[in-house]
Amino acid sequence: MLDLAAIRLIAITDDLRDGLAGLVARAAAAARGGATMVQLRLKDVDARTLAEVGRALVVGVPVPVLVNDRVDVALACGAAGAHVGASDLPVAAARRIVPDTFVLGASISSDADVENARGADYVGIGPVFPTTSKRDAGDAIGVEEFARLTRAAGRPSVAIGGVTVESAPAIIAAGAAGIAVIKAIFGSPDPAEAARALRSATGI
Repeated sequence: MLDLAAIRLIAITDDLRDGLAGLVARAAAAARGGATMVQLRLKDVDARTLAEVGRALVVGVPVPVLVNDRVDVALACGAAGAHVGASDLPVAAARRIVPDTFVLGASISSDADVENARGADYVGIGPVFPTTSKRDAGDAIGVEEFARLTRAAGRPSVAIGGVTVESAPAIIAAGAAGIAVIKAIFGSPDPAEAARALRSATGI
């Protein structure tokens, strides 16, 4: 069963601009600052590279590591779980091939995505606010729609998409169990301080 403390602040990776060691160092700094989970998301690399980075993160950071989209890579690199999108393997199908302790998150941006997320340990809902970190994120849904989809999903929810220190309190007030960010942590020159500020803003 998922420990809800693990999804209070999910730091989602951006790229390998500073190499494997640099990405791991930024992830470790984020964890020191209060990130409670790291989600490995590298859209432009092959499965072999993704697995290599995943293994390095599992060894190099003291918080659970999830792999975005790729359940197979998550299993191969010893990650704690995976996060799947609406067009990826349905959660119910993934459950049949993963260990009982494997964490599964699922993305929701509309009512049409709710069924695919059935059985997920948590759902990521968004984009709540406009974002440039994810090219295919779609239109921002806003805080009220986030709250409605949280109720519809019936699972602990994490807000994603343009979440900042300033907007985090409203998201928590709307029922979020946590927040997930890319640029706000991995785009910061000081990931530890950025994570610390976000945790302070959420109050959780």
